[in-house]
Amino acid sequence: MNINLHIEKLILDGINLSPRERSLLQASVETELTHLLTTDGLTSGLQKGGALPHIAAADVQLTQPANPTQLGQQIARSVYGGMSK
Repeated sequence: MNINLHIEKLILDGINLSPRERSLLQASVETELTHLLTTDGLTSGLQKGGALPHIAAADVQLTQPANPTQLGQQIARSVYGGMSK
């Protein structure tokens, strides 16, 4: 099964990340989402295809200073959880 996931925009208010940290965050989100989708798959409703114009994702707990890798993993889990509802 092929899964195409497109996240048009990810807005992180109040978090200042350097360009390098933004790249780490993006890579972490992609890696964790790939892992979750590969391991746990999609809900039966999404297995037939379709689009979700938006999802309600759970809150993410921030640490100070922000760790882009951990933050990316949390964001991915939150997005995946929203897809699974």
